[in-house]
Amino acid sequence: MPTTGEKPGKGTYTCNSCGQSVTLDDHTDTLPPCPKCNGTEYR
Repeated sequence: MPTTGEKPGKGTYTCNSCGQSVTLDDHTDTLPPCPKCNGTEYR
């Protein structure tokens, strides 16, 4: 389960709290807090 601050790689991650999707375009991108609810855990 990736969390804010990690670099899990390219892909789309879904916030566990509200379901908002965040897409990372590069393997060096860091997961931000959820832009909708500030959640920190993704699936």
